[in-house]
Amino acid sequence: QVQLVESGGGLVQAGGSLRLSCAASGRTFGVYAMGWFRLPPGKERDFVAAISFNGGTTGYAASVQGRFTISRDNAKNTVYLQMNSLRPEDTAVYYCAMRGGASKASTREEYPYWGQGTQVTVSS
Repeated sequence: QVQLVESGGGLVQAGGSLRLSCAASGRTFGVYAMGWFRLPPGKERDFVAAISFNGGTTGYAASVQGRFTISRDNAKNTVYLQMNSLRPEDTAVYYCAMRGGASKASTREEYPYWGQGTQVTVSS
């Protein structure tokens, strides 16, 4: 059974930074792409970033490009999301997700496995 557990969320002032982690178990982590999505208050769950199975390729939503960095450590079965220059509009529940394939993807439907989410709140 696949388990994804996010951590690292919290309250931060605008302009600050947070690093989210997602620890995976129950599946061979190093052969599947991973992604981060977020659910802002009153909105739909949107794509944030994705990374291929070996970290060779990454992709970002336009709203976070240049501020967020996705990375992974296959030896630790963990994917990270470094978030810098945070803005109030980044406030959301952040979810990590595991794909059924090796290449990165940006749509929710391509990720069958999801974590429970971690709250990120950015104050102005």
